[in-house]
Amino acid sequence: MVKPANRARLLVATQNPGKVREYDDLLSGLPVTCVGPADLGLRLAVDEGGATYEENATLKAAAYARASRLQGIDLTLADDSGLEVDALDGRPGVHSARYGGPGKGDADRWRLLLNELEGVPWEQRTARFRCVIALAAPAGQVTTVEGTCEGIIAFEAGGDDGFGYDPVFYLPEHGCTMAQLPAAEKNSISHRGRAAQAARPVIMRLVGETSSSR
Repeated sequence: MVKPANRARLLVATQNPGKVREYDDLLSGLPVTCVGPADLGLRLAVDEGGATYEENATLKAAAYARASRLQGIDLTLADDSGLEVDALDGRPGVHSARYGGPGKGDADRWRLLLNELEGVPWEQRTARFRCVIALAAPAGQVTTVEGTCEGIIAFEAGGDDGFGYDPVFYLPEHGCTMAQLPAAEKNSISHRGRAAQAARPVIMRLVGETSSSR
């Protein structure tokens, strides 16, 4: 195990600084410091044309790991996630961020989703958020982990927090949508939070291997 004083640098492969901070919170307690591409002056255009979340996350992690290998990065983390609606045969899935075509905002996409589900009864509106995290080590090997969160697509939006499809993703055990949960509670049960929990032992192993090879 790496001592806290020997903190590894973990690159979170996203141009969204809020997501970097979120992973810093999700991975708190580990001997890593999360940095974003902007901290390294990196800006890559990675083609996320994979057929699965795992393929897209791996593409991003590998590309950013290669681009940052001379900048003191010990590990690179990338994720891909989406919403799978059973009544729509798993759509929008890997296309969740592009659902409805280019130029659409979050509200446009969840409104389109509600329109597609018009007339579908409550018990058939089951859905899940799925997130795959890919971790790329300096030597090039990539490890993936996954997290899911089950819910139901509500008949109407609720809540002002969160993003994406959170306002229409209802959590029966909590009696509210994802957008109505406090941030700390959301992080503990969300698909990304659960994937991050699964990633923690992998990160510890990879950090240990990186440290021992120095």
